Amino acid sequence: MLGKKLVTAQKRGETRALCLGLGMVACSMMMYFFIGITIVPFYTKSVWTTETVCKVLKANIKDQDPCPNSEGSEDEDVFPYPCLQVWVNLTASGQEVMLYQTEDTLERNPKCSYVPGKSENSKEVKARIETIATNFKKYQTFPCYYDPGGTQANVILSRLYPPKGLLFAFLWPTLMFTGGCLIIFLVKISQYVSVLSAWQ
Repeated sequence: MLGKKLVTAQKRGETRALCLGLGMVACSMMMYFFIGITIVPFYTKSVWTTETVCKVLKANIKDQDPCPNSEGSEDEDVFPYPCLQVWVNLTASGQEVMLYQTEDTLERNPKCSYVPGKSENSKEVKARIETIATNFKKYQTFPCYYDPGGTQANVILSRLYPPKGLLFAFLWPTLMFTGGCLIIFLVKISQYVSVLSAWQ
């Protein structure tokens, strides 16, 4: 009687462990799919892939000509802000080009190097932009990214999804998938050993 209870408890534990392993594998596959349709397209679409050194030529703030968040946008959250324009000397080609914060900055407003997030306090936004302009004037030389193919005649300060960031995004689902497969493998080994012991 006690042996039957132990066997029943063992089978329940194996079933739960198997369900856990399958659930982890299923969740990891969903995460792979989500990353594949969200992050990967942005990574592959970016043409600013080569790192070089940029030297600041001028950093101007157009206080009298504030730029909207997006041209032609009807969003109520859009608000005017001072337009920071940073021009740099591209070491790779020696050209004078405009610097943008990320790929998204160019899409949101090609006239400005920096586009602030939504904020109700315009003074904070103005102070932040002035601080950024001061930092550019203080640190004249810094790494940046340019398009080696020449399709984009501008540079960006940082990529939204660099190679390390993409690998980090795939790290967690990979660990979950590996853990799920390991649990399933251990359960199958345990079942095989139990059947082998019973047969002997």
